[in-house]
Amino acid sequence: MASTAARAGSHPQPPGLSFPAASHTTRHGAETLAIALRATECLDARGAFLHRWDPAARRLRLLASSGSATESAEAWTELSDGLDVAPVRALRRGHYTWVAGDSLGTGGGGVAAVPLLGAEGPIGVLSVITAGPGEPEEAQRSFLRSVAGWAAARLDDVPGAPPGRRSAAGSERTVQMGKLTSALAEAVTSREVVQAVAAHVMPPFGADGLIVWVFESGRQHVVDSAGYTKEFLTRLDGLAVTDYPVAADVFGTCTPRFIESAAEYRRRYPALKPIPAASQKNAWAFLPMIASGKAIGMCLVSFARQRSFSDEERTLLTALSGLVGQSLARARLYDVEHAQAQDLQRGLLPRTLPRLPAACAAARYLPAGRGQQVGGDWYDVLPLSADRVALVIGDVMGHGTPEAATMGQLRTAVRTLADLDIPPAELLSRLNDLVRELSEDSYATCLYAVFDPITRVCTLSLAGHPPPVVVHPDGTVHKPDLAADPPLGAAEPPFETHQIVLPEESLLVLYTDGLVESATRFLDQGLARLRQVLAQHAESAFTSCDEDDDVRRLDDLCETVISALLPDHDRTNDDAALLIARVRAISPGDVASWLLPDNPRAAKQAREHVHAQLAAWDLDELAVTTELLASELVGNVIRHAKGPIRLRLLRSRSLTCEVYDGSLSTPRIRHAAHTDEGGRGLQLVAALSKRWGTRYHHEGKCIWTEQDIPHHAA
Repeated sequence: MASTAARAGSHPQPPGLSFPAASHTTRHGAETLAIALRATECLDARGAFLHRWDPAARRLRLLASSGSATESAEAWTELSDGLDVAPVRALRRGHYTWVAGDSLGTGGGGVAAVPLLGAEGPIGVLSVITAGPGEPEEAQRSFLRSVAGWAAARLDDVPGAPPGRRSAAGSERTVQMGKLTSALAEAVTSREVVQAVAAHVMPPFGADGLIVWVFESGRQHVVDSAGYTKEFLTRLDGLAVTDYPVAADVFGTCTPRFIESAAEYRRRYPALKPIPAASQKNAWAFLPMIASGKAIGMCLVSFARQRSFSDEERTLLTALSGLVGQSLARARLYDVEHAQAQDLQRGLLPRTLPRLPAACAAARYLPAGRGQQVGGDWYDVLPLSADRVALVIGDVMGHGTPEAATMGQLRTAVRTLADLDIPPAELLSRLNDLVRELSEDSYATCLYAVFDPITRVCTLSLAGHPPPVVVHPDGTVHKPDLAADPPLGAAEPPFETHQIVLPEESLLVLYTDGLVESATRFLDQGLARLRQVLAQHAESAFTSCDEDDDVRRLDDLCETVISALLPDHDRTNDDAALLIARVRAISPGDVASWLLPDNPRAAKQAREHVHAQLAAWDLDELAVTTELLASELVGNVIRHAKGPIRLRLLRSRSLTCEVYDGSLSTPRIRHAAHTDEGGRGLQLVAALSKRWGTRYHHEGKCIWTEQDIPHHAA
């Protein structure tokens, strides 16, 4: 096919419309043809042709085609008046014609043709290739005649066509309808379809109101509206179609209803007498929205003043309803798929974030605004032993369900590895292996950080991910200058370990690149904006009065950051995740630590230290159990490991007892026989503690236990 420029000069080709190489169509003419052909799509047509009659040559000459009909356009370029095909029959008879079968290789079940009638007879033919073998129904035939009548009045925009009679207002409406066609082609969601109609239909007709309903299970549901109050829409939303007679008429006959005054409305529908006054409207056009040959809903265009509708306006509004119906049907499929995908994504993210002694957090996830369904951004907050907390955020590169599934696998893997209490660098190394096993083309960025509230050290590793931002209580915002290793799937371990000493209270802000980087903003600009917003608004996060208030203020801060950095997130093309955690150091008075001798006397000393410290903390109720736990753990070190030995107690929401040694051996619970004299130490530890486990460090390991603190003591 010839290029767009060759077909239409400097004017852009309307979406889905094809011109023969010999056609030189003006912009207005192209818009007219586009509207006519696009309108036929609501009839579930495979394609359509629009011919102009050349009386001198006694031929129908092709002006434009759409859909799959463009593949057969060559055979339809010129049709002599002697051919026995649907367009020629319609031309000769001067009325609607149906021919079953595939006479000209269109691949359809039949052809329905309607002549374009001028002042002195037919001036062209609009032909629709139907998908099935059956003839269109009467409602569809009526709609096709309306489209043909509207197109016939506008063929004077096409060079060589007979002159038609039309008003200046009609010309302007045709221009607006061409814009509507383009806007509907770009609309993705149902709301965008309604917004396009409001922008391009209401002004040219002088309308004051718009409601778009869909019919589902015998009820009408409002998709969106303009010019109506929420209270009025509530009265009609979800109403049974049979309880709204005008909708029943439109839905049952697939034909429009035009009402030119409030008096006429009340006369025709006495059961709806309160509606005109409640809506503050005095003229209405109720238009069926047809897709795949069925009415899927109704479009209401209304006017504050009573008015009459000319034949031209009625024909044009009817044609428009077909365009809107076809676009809305497509958009609703997207809405359903998008909602399901978003539910999947949210199901893979944490429903709530834990409130921990050393940290509370709030987060936001925003999917890409348009054209994407799901992505791979994720975050999590995980409790570790000794009141430490792990903060993680990541981004699987790409968009779609496979990326969301990969994200879910990585999040599950991180939770499993975090339970092993391994260092951040080692955790990312194992994630890197997992990403490589999933796919050769899978890549992901990740930040994994562990905050220790006793030392105030935040240990983290980065795999292709931007570093966190730290906010101090005085409002100072600091972004550590940390070098990131390559993304997961492309990195070669080991990963580098970074350490940051945080103030006693601070905010740790983690984010994905979708928050700070876009097609219109560089990364450095986005980071500068993030730091500016945090400096202006983070102060309130440090002035909360209780834990619930902490979370509310962090949640408000997340909302403020998102609104400032992504004010128009509906149009973004990348996911964004934000995690803000308020971290706190533990008071030195809640931690006690002792070095023990590397000999059998260590167990006795451990019991003495525990007894004295719990008495000082008013936790005498836990003394006997904790002494036994400490004694067993120290005894295991004496028998199976090596020194140096250190005992530490930590008081917060629970009581933690830790024993450190210089061995990397792994303690395991044995299944001792009834006759065995030993081997039950760790069984006893597991029975007496709420949780217990082991973590390793560069000098050895730590075995820890946790017990609940009584409520009155807490």
